[in-house]
Amino acid sequence: MEKYYISTAIAYASGKPHIGNTYEIVLADAIARYKRSRGFDVYFQTGTDEHGEKIEGKAKEAGLSPQEFVDQTSAEIKRIWDIMNTSYDAFIRTTNEEHKKVVQDIFQKLYDQGDIYLDTYEGWYCTPCESFWTETQLVDGCCPDCGRKVSKRSEEAYFFKLSKYQNQLLEYIESHPDFIQPEARKNEMINNFLKPGLQDLCVSRTTFDWGIKVPFNDKHIVYVWIDALSNYITFPGYDIHGGNEHFKKYWPADLHLIGKDIIRFHTIYWPIELMALGVELPKQVFGHPWLLQGGDKMSKSKGNILYADDLVDLFGVDAIRYYLLHEIPFASDGTITYELIMERINSDLANILGNLVNRTISMAKKYFDGKVENKNTLEELDSNLIDSVNHLSEAVDKKMDKLEIGLALDEIFNVLRKCNKYIDDTMPWVLAKEEEKKERLETVLYNLLESIKVCALEIIPFLPETGEEILRQIHAVDRGHLFKNDSIYEVNDPSVLFARIDIPKKLEEIQMKDTL
Repeated sequence: MEKYYISTAIAYASGKPHIGNTYEIVLADAIARYKRSRGFDVYFQTGTDEHGEKIEGKAKEAGLSPQEFVDQTSAEIKRIWDIMNTSYDAFIRTTNEEHKKVVQDIFQKLYDQGDIYLDTYEGWYCTPCESFWTETQLVDGCCPDCGRKVSKRSEEAYFFKLSKYQNQLLEYIESHPDFIQPEARKNEMINNFLKPGLQDLCVSRTTFDWGIKVPFNDKHIVYVWIDALSNYITFPGYDIHGGNEHFKKYWPADLHLIGKDIIRFHTIYWPIELMALGVELPKQVFGHPWLLQGGDKMSKSKGNILYADDLVDLFGVDAIRYYLLHEIPFASDGTITYELIMERINSDLANILGNLVNRTISMAKKYFDGKVENKNTLEELDSNLIDSVNHLSEAVDKKMDKLEIGLALDEIFNVLRKCNKYIDDTMPWVLAKEEEKKERLETVLYNLLESIKVCALEIIPFLPETGEEILRQIHAVDRGHLFKNDSIYEVNDPSVLFARIDIPKKLEEIQMKDTL
């Protein structure tokens, strides 16, 4: 069985994740579930990044020790991931003792071979981003990443020789065209960072205590670039002697799924660290776009944050999963509002999908007491539908191979639309009026049930609860992804998958709730 290792970036354990942060875990989960459905042995890793000055400060504000603080925030992040029905194999925490030990071993190894050295750093520091910047990198005197104010700092620090490996990395990227995706992100890394020349990277700090100690100098804390980034190998089982069988089985990672704002760290700092360690690079790093709230990036200062658990309470897990997966384009930012969510629920989930399943089962109950077999009274429009169903799996594969998740969902919904058109064209309610058309009627309903079954199986990676509920309602025994001619359906009673929403009324309810 072919392996597939997918990871998300580990969430910074400074507070509750908003829906934009949650998008990444849902995206990764859909890919992991899809790969499992295609027979891959999947290892799906996510978790929390729990060290650093920002967390130390927030813990102090909350009157907690840093460990108590991250115990709470990490649990909250895991709760949100679980609410979204994500099927991770490992939820990791960088406060794990074994991780700390291996990080110290990595730091020691890089120091011993001359890739890390001691020097003094002076520059402009952004505490929220935990990043140093040069004067020329600042934008209007502020952090180029988050736009916040920076402060001048000077401190003794250990540095990692990025410059030593920049040509090797550039050659690797140019000879592995799929390593950084989408293409625009790759071009940005090459033209803005690698070709102008890399500066050596500050990899230790002395101005805070909450972190992993440098093994040979406990005044210094190992900085995020080695601590957090190493999680992708430490938790699967890497050590400086090569790693255990689990690590050897799953590494290199097939996909690091990360936000576009941290792509530099994952496509420059991380691969150079791996090169210095003599470890194979991940096969691909995908920098996904952002989810914007009404056109703006979500932030507490703007007061425009939406949280996954609140949205799930309002609309249900699979409705939110569908919106996130369908509405965020492959390479450009998407947007989310209550109105847009409800419009998509009504048009796609209630109308195209839910209505199709409900009326097909209802007709099977009404005309055949719920038991339907294929009488094979075929017409040309049957062949067109069956052909679409039999090509669906291949069409989904083509989109998923390029991580075009929204377009993969479109392939499924295109077939569901054809099923609805098939009902309009065959008019089962007219066939039911003539006894001699009974076998034709049963064939039509069989074709619909079998088509719905295949669509439900294809939709499970994206909408797990909905896909399984459809299979339960139609009582699908066969789980093949192709149209089968000889199944027998004994359907269960239909129930509503997605109710249509009265949008003005729902908006009023939300407004009232928000003002309480």
